[in-house]
Amino acid sequence: MSTRLDPEFLKILICPLSRASLLQDGDTLVSTDAKTRRRYHIVDGIPDLLIDDSEELSEAEWKSVMDRCAKA
Repeated sequence: MSTRLDPEFLKILICPLSRASLLQDGDTLVSTDAKTRRRYHIVDGIPDLLIDDSEELSEAEWKSVMDRCAKA
């Protein structure tokens, strides 16, 4: 079961690599930047925004997350 972050808290979070906004997708945060496509994990309700701990999504996976989150 994923923990939803407070929407006001999510509004102030940005991707440390691209400075783009982040969208929550389950227990992860995904950068809205199409160039970097970074995903950051949420551990015990706390976003891990360390670039070294993040992962780069494939274009197809990133687009899928963007489509899914846009409909939410």
